[in-house]
Amino acid sequence: MNEPCYPLNGDLPAMLRGGGPVRGLFNGLPSPAVVEMCAYAGFDFIILDNEHGSADLDTTEHMLRAARAAGIAPVVRCFEHDLPRILDMGASAVQVPMVESAAQARRLADQMRYPPLGRRGSAFSTRAAGYGAFGGAGHTQRSNDGVALIAMVETPQAIAAAGEIAAVDGVDAVFIGPNDLAHAMGYGSDWNAAPVQQAIEQGLGAIVAAGKCAGIVALTPADEEKYGAWGARYFANVSTSIITRALAQAAAAGRDARLRY
Repeated sequence: MNEPCYPLNGDLPAMLRGGGPVRGLFNGLPSPAVVEMCAYAGFDFIILDNEHGSADLDTTEHMLRAARAAGIAPVVRCFEHDLPRILDMGASAVQVPMVESAAQARRLADQMRYPPLGRRGSAFSTRAAGYGAFGGAGHTQRSNDGVALIAMVETPQAIAAAGEIAAVDGVDAVFIGPNDLAHAMGYGSDWNAAPVQQAIEQGLGAIVAAGKCAGIVALTPADEEKYGAWGARYFANVSTSIITRALAQAAAAGRDARLRY
């Protein structure tokens, strides 16, 4: 008889500690099929976007199942009040928006880990513990070792504190949100404005200096090359942007074909 598969994919912390790039994408579409397609395309991780996406918790759990079955590490971007349930559903990581201080990061890290490392409440009847099949001390240890906390810094105040946030025990990576940062700095959606790029470079450098993985949105190979030179290794594209661009190219090719005939 085949051994049952432990529900939690614990590969991400090691990826974040490694020396190479880690590539994934934000996905706000409430679709397990999209999760599977991203896995089969070869991405390392997928961020299920419960900040801006439309998935409810039930659909989120189904997407976590799809990620486990297809072999991609699922990160859930969510607010602090959703952490307990997202973790019990079996997320490989949580990515929390608008972290602005080391004190806030310590509070989040405390909620991520079971005692004695933190204050996460134990419940072994959840999906993460196989509904009891993988509960107890083994599940506690695997969760403490295999679930990552990614803090998002998205304001000038957060950039100034990026090194202190990254230095908090239990923070595995710090991700700079360039669009919100540009808005907070008064540049609207223009995150390529020179002062915004300078803030990004400053933040990435501080994160790396603290010994943690630095992340950023990278929509093109040129973005990845530039931000990689500044120290970033955790790169996220956006599923809807990729899909919309591919559809636009297909539509344009169809129009061109009709014109030829």
